[in-house]
Amino acid sequence: MKLNTLRRKPTPDPSTDPFLKVLRPLVETYFAFLDTGSSHLRSLGLTGSQFDVIVTLGDTTGMTCKELSEKTLVTKGTLTGVLDRLTKKGMIVRAPSREDRRSIFVRLTPKGDALFHKVFPAHVRYMKPYFERALTAAEATTLRTLLLRLKGSFERA
Repeated sequence: MKLNTLRRKPTPDPSTDPFLKVLRPLVETYFAFLDTGSSHLRSLGLTGSQFDVIVTLGDTTGMTCKELSEKTLVTKGTLTGVLDRLTKKGMIVRAPSREDRRSIFVRLTPKGDALFHKVFPAHVRYMKPYFERALTAAEATTLRTLLLRLKGSFERA
């Protein structure tokens, strides 16, 4: 009796495959960015999701929940809880949209706007040196272009 053997493609070697060599540093950088940013945001009294919502609403007249979920990195399932906590803190108000009464319109309160003007520049000042130590302005521009191209490739899948 003869055993059928499957011919497998050779397993890519992470030490030589250029795509695999990028993967781990990319993920490690993402986690380092999150850890560093999250600890600073906690010192400001915010979670990453709360900061994302406040910064997205900052310097706007507000937006619908649908627009907010499209413009933030907060998942739709998490957004309601984040908005509930920000409402409880007095940072945002929610009201039926004037254009579409089925939609909820979200905007910063004066307290939320003051927080935006405090935490956004503080967080940028805190995070910017990490980028400046590693990249020139031209390299940062190139990195942005490459990351957007890579993101677009995943979105077309």
